[in-house]
Amino acid sequence: MKAKFVTQKALEKLKSNTQKAFNRSLDRHIKLAVTGFSGSGKTAFITALVKHLTSQATKQNLPFFDVVREGRLIAAKQVPQRALDIPTFDYQSASNCLLADEPTWPPSTQRINTLTLALKFHCESGLRAHLSPVSTVYLELIDYPGEWLADLPMLSQDYQTWSKATLELLQRDAYKDYSGAFLSLLDTFDGKAKVDEQELKTLAQSYQQLLSTLKSETKLAQLQPGRMLIPSDLAGAPILLFFPTKAHCEASEHSQYQQLQARFEAYKQQVVMPFYKQHFCQFDRQLVLVDVLSALNDGVDTLQEQREALAHVMQVFNYGKSGFLKRLFYPKIDKVLFAANKCDHVSPSQQADIALLLNDMLGEQTNELRFSGVSVDTMAISSVQSTQTKVVKDNGQHLECVYGKVLGEQQWTTYLPPQPPNHCLSPQQWPEHGFEFLSFYPQKAQQGNLHHVRLDHALQFLIGDKLT
Repeated sequence: MKAKFVTQKALEKLKSNTQKAFNRSLDRHIKLAVTGFSGSGKTAFITALVKHLTSQATKQNLPFFDVVREGRLIAAKQVPQRALDIPTFDYQSASNCLLADEPTWPPSTQRINTLTLALKFHCESGLRAHLSPVSTVYLELIDYPGEWLADLPMLSQDYQTWSKATLELLQRDAYKDYSGAFLSLLDTFDGKAKVDEQELKTLAQSYQQLLSTLKSETKLAQLQPGRMLIPSDLAGAPILLFFPTKAHCEASEHSQYQQLQARFEAYKQQVVMPFYKQHFCQFDRQLVLVDVLSALNDGVDTLQEQREALAHVMQVFNYGKSGFLKRLFYPKIDKVLFAANKCDHVSPSQQADIALLLNDMLGEQTNELRFSGVSVDTMAISSVQSTQTKVVKDNGQHLECVYGKVLGEQQWTTYLPPQPPNHCLSPQQWPEHGFEFLSFYPQKAQQGNLHHVRLDHALQFLIGDKLT
């Protein structure tokens, strides 16, 4: 019975891979990486994408998405996924949050989820148009905790390098006040001593508490290991009981330092590497969501840290021009969209500035991608609109404000956002009192319909060429 089960499982996997290969050969399968750190809006984006394509795909709602504007999209619907060992994205619960009488943002993701959307449309060009006037493209989306994304750069580090980088980050001005208790405990730690399980556990728990505090009080992205924040089934396991150390020690057998090294390497190989191989090696297109306004609120150190974190994560993905054979056997990401999300938290005239700021944050990354043959764009979007524009007259001046329900409050507020910079500021250029951008609840749906800012532009760039 066991041999029969294994054989059947192998056959099912072969069948699934064969079907995916066939779809890829006809350019019918698109795997979209919706990438972003915790709080960037991945779950809301996926929910909005499904809602707009399945029940709001009109020329008025998505005018810049060619397949809709030209009337060629017949229908879109969610279909059963092929990865039976991964939970299905809970679209219904997420959409219920956004469509409620008092709408709220969907809760943050605590596990990996996946969803496949089938888009049936009229073909107008290419091989498919000669085979059939109607075709179907399968769009596969994956949602995952943003905390786990931050772990991917660890794959290229050893324990000593990771410790040094992490401690340097914790001692920056913006974070050192939070790190004091942990760093004081670390001063008494002797890496050369024999393994003391209780001491290692105490320090690991102190480090875990520090990560949790930084997550709640700052917008720091590189909180590693991410599973300390969302451990899932690893809660309490020794593989999570490690922390950065201040000095490099000779890793003598059975020493504390050697034990931490071993746990770090085990975490990379048994947790991060499978996550990467199963979910990050087969993408065709990529959307990178960035909450630029929250980073500005947090200060110059956090904006710089977000910049570094983006650069580190982007190094993990496979990029390059993807022709027929590459798409079939070794797919690479050939289009990347960087999106400054939640753009309607500022006025329409300011939205271009946050897109320019994000473009400046990316620095050499976009140049490297273009050199590799990748199409790159940067834009400001809101996958789910949360404010309205309101012009207020004050002392003879017309001020462009936003009107919405502030997160954590009950009243609606008319708010004049500060002017965001359109480039990265040096510490000397940073405003004395910093920035204070407000966050808002989603805007109430009208007749069950969500609203967006430039979601159609994003869809056209990411998948428009696959629907011709």
